[in-house]
Amino acid sequence: MIPKGAAIFFIVGLVAAGTLGIYLSQVASQVPTLVYENGPSLTIIPDKINYHIGELVHVRIINSGTSPLTFSDSSYGLKITRLDGIIVYSPISAQVISTLEPKEEKNFVWDQTKNDGSKTYQGRYKIVSNASESGNMLKKSVTINILK
Repeated sequence: MIPKGAAIFFIVGLVAAGTLGIYLSQVASQVPTLVYENGPSLTIIPDKINYHIGELVHVRIINSGTSPLTFSDSSYGLKITRLDGIIVYSPISAQVISTLEPKEEKNFVWDQTKNDGSKTYQGRYKIVSNASESGNMLKKSVTINILK
């Protein structure tokens, strides 16, 4: 027979672990929020964090600072990479200097197709953008999950 104290500790631990697991799963699936800052600032916001395979990924690239940001191409530095940094997708873009004024944003849609035309697999991917402001480089990224 199990002692009464051990049973109580077991039940309390089980409830606490379940509650913590639910809380952590909600925190992990939160979309980044937009906060405007003084000086240069770049924000990337997907419409959500978890996607099913084949679902469209909507991405907003926002100048969340008070100074204009310069990008080296017309895709505003957007790249989708694996977690190890290997580029999976980068939009076809002209190699022209693009500028994003303060509080201005650009929207992109990715259909989960790689540069070689094949579809992505389930896994974690990073949405990355690079900009410069007065010679200083800004690099921002956000991680998304592609699920079955």
